[in-house]
Amino acid sequence: MATTATSSWRRTSDHFEPHDITPEEQRRIRGALEAMDYTAYACNREVMAAHVGKVDAARVQRLAVATAQARARWVAETLKMSDAGTVGAEQAQRLSTLRRTYEELSEGYDALRRLIERGYVAFTPAG
Repeated sequence: MATTATSSWRRTSDHFEPHDITPEEQRRIRGALEAMDYTAYACNREVMAAHVGKVDAARVQRLAVATAQARARWVAETLKMSDAGTVGAEQAQRLSTLRRTYEELSEGYDALRRLIERGYVAFTPAG
């Protein structure tokens, strides 16, 4: 694992970084890696745009509301069950389903945010 000294601490990299090659070879490798990164970007942009389509502030808000509602249902149900005193296997399964629903929506929101942030989908802000 390669390390880079920066001020008083070391940063490690999980990529092999040869130190015994010429500057020309280093530039060639960096150029090839940039080309790979651009290819991945272009592929993501094309595929995500085809599947997700255009995103505007209203779509993001609907997803945020759905996520908040799922979280509220999950937490409200946990409180309702705890107020009742005991939680059986069937109730625990219901809580698990509610929690997974919230978590999936939350992950979807985070993924959409990354798509917008990286420019993979067209986004129209409000106003």
